[in-house]
Amino acid sequence: MSRLTRRYVLGRAARLVLTVWLGLTLMFIIPRLGRSSPADAIIAKLAAGGGAADPSLVNAYEKRLGLHESLWHQYLDYLWNAIRFDQGYSLSEFPATVNSIVLEALPWTFGLVISATLISFVMGTLIGAIMGWPKSPRALRRILPITLLFSSLPAFMIGIVLLFLFAQQWHLLPFSGAYSADVVPGPNLPFVSSVVSHAILPLLSVVLVQMGAWAMGMRGMLITTTSEDYVMLAEAKGLRPHSVFLHYGIRTAILPQVTSLGLALGTAAGGVVVVETVFAYPGLGNLLYQAILANDYTVIEGVAFFLILGVSVSTFLLDLVYPFLDPRIDMRGR
Repeated sequence: MSRLTRRYVLGRAARLVLTVWLGLTLMFIIPRLGRSSPADAIIAKLAAGGGAADPSLVNAYEKRLGLHESLWHQYLDYLWNAIRFDQGYSLSEFPATVNSIVLEALPWTFGLVISATLISFVMGTLIGAIMGWPKSPRALRRILPITLLFSSLPAFMIGIVLLFLFAQQWHLLPFSGAYSADVVPGPNLPFVSSVVSHAILPLLSVVLVQMGAWAMGMRGMLITTTSEDYVMLAEAKGLRPHSVFLHYGIRTAILPQVTSLGLALGTAAGGVVVVETVFAYPGLGNLLYQAILANDYTVIEGVAFFLILGVSVSTFLLDLVYPFLDPRIDMRGR
């Protein structure tokens, strides 16, 4: 590894650490700006179950969860526990640990976000490339912009419309959940089929919103690329139009799209919060919503930690891949 490459990797790694630290700090401070105390969640849960909110019991909960210590001490403990991937106990589901709750919901959100982002990236990039290439069929370029209308609508609104049409009116897809109650979870065809059918509507809600942004970005970059000298030279040499389109047009114009892919993961992760709530999908978004309602600080911080870490790591990995797509970055060492 050359000196420039080493500096590039270390710089991106330092940016990764700084991003995670700032995100964790904000997520520690924001929930504590409210007037309510974590003990309120315990009192509300006891009252809902018909129990008495014994002050000694609440005091025991606060002591067990470290809420009697100073805010600075809680912050240092929070950072240390984050380094050790130990998020402590849930306030509303005590004695369940935050890790066990979050890890149960993580695969659903991970699959939804990754699938929606990649599908929208591929489809949007292809649509934008067709719209931006001057030699594309005129009829196709007129039809494709219709797909961009969904990008102006929020994902949850599209999800409600899809629920009304496909679930309520036509009875083609299920209303909510991740799989049917009559199937046994595991590596079997009925379970996999049920998971896929339940994920179609949430997935489609996110894809329809994201696809337009990818298409517009690719269209703008390709229009700029077609006026470059090397593209005109390739055409003058008599290369086939599809070769110029793929090897000279898309290959260059797609570079900014790849850079935006990491940021899109963060946008998708934040967007699925409401989408998962609409579809009662058991992912991190729905878990975060329930934790906010229950004033469960530890679960909120745990969900935010995994979201921040996932987006930061994905961006870091894309930064490492990008020099292979654009060798000029390695030569500059930045």
